[in-house]
Amino acid sequence: MTAFKVMTWNVENLFRPDPGAGTSANNQFASKLALLAGIINAQAPDVVALQEVGGEEPLADLQQALGGTYPHRAISQFPDPRGIRVAFLSQHPLEVLPEIVDFPPGPALAVQRLTATGGSQPITRMGRGALPVRVTKEGQVVTLVTAHLKSKLLEFPRPGGVVFSTNNEDERAEVGGIALHQRAAEAVTLRIWANHVLKGNNQTRLVLLGDLNDTPEAQTSLLLNGPTGSEIGTSGFDRRDQGDDVRLFNLAPRIDPARSFSRIEHGRKELLDQIFVSDELVPLDPATHTRRVPVVDSLVDFRDHLPSVGDNPTARASDNAPDHAPVVATFEL
Repeated sequence: MTAFKVMTWNVENLFRPDPGAGTSANNQFASKLALLAGIINAQAPDVVALQEVGGEEPLADLQQALGGTYPHRAISQFPDPRGIRVAFLSQHPLEVLPEIVDFPPGPALAVQRLTATGGSQPITRMGRGALPVRVTKEGQVVTLVTAHLKSKLLEFPRPGGVVFSTNNEDERAEVGGIALHQRAAEAVTLRIWANHVLKGNNQTRLVLLGDLNDTPEAQTSLLLNGPTGSEIGTSGFDRRDQGDDVRLFNLAPRIDPARSFSRIEHGRKELLDQIFVSDELVPLDPATHTRRVPVVDSLVDFRDHLPSVGDNPTARASDNAPDHAPVVATFEL
């Protein structure tokens, strides 16, 4: 057996300080890099999926802070307007696959956004590109894709930029509905991509992981499962069926219920950072007639306590630690 461990972590606005920034800003960035590197090296995953990376430079800085333990990296070429994107760090060479960016055709993918002047315009692509890679360890091949779906944070367009609050309840409802539709369209796009990767073979080990910006019970997360009926914890989990070929299993039920969250918003604990795997990573043991399941945890104690965040994305500028906990899973290949 080959042990294979993955981690997903939204590292929250990992940007280099602006040129000319003072000593305080540079020290804060260095402290953040040291914290991230300490947790990653202590956990020693084979591959780390990262979200909210502010470009090649801070990713290289983190790689350097890790002290050579993660010599391989890949980063999305499709950031959001803030410049954040997804990335990978790996102990093993990475084969970067074509990114998942554009929505495929279909009525579920016909999304419109409001403009600053009250009009609308189509949304035709992921807000942040999803990045697939292929990794080989001891001859065992695993395909991974990391994504960061549309946030639940509402943005209200205004001439010259956006604001994060409104007194117009009609506008709030409309923008909230658009955000939900966009996140669903992004989930559908990922699901269609996974269908093409998995359908018709029983060899592709696929791990889909990242910040889905919703809980495992949300419809946007359930879309990623594929065929229903054999989720972990159900009576059908240990029985093979025709849906296994393209099914993805959400590993959330494998986390201790007391730790089954990765972020706290307005006092509510939510598991936004999730890991889905294909049938090949939870194989059925013919001797026991049960599936071999990975060890999974949300590292909610990586800091003294996770903060409870609100609607103002600038309120946490002085916090060195991310507002998300890393989630890890260890497999036997």
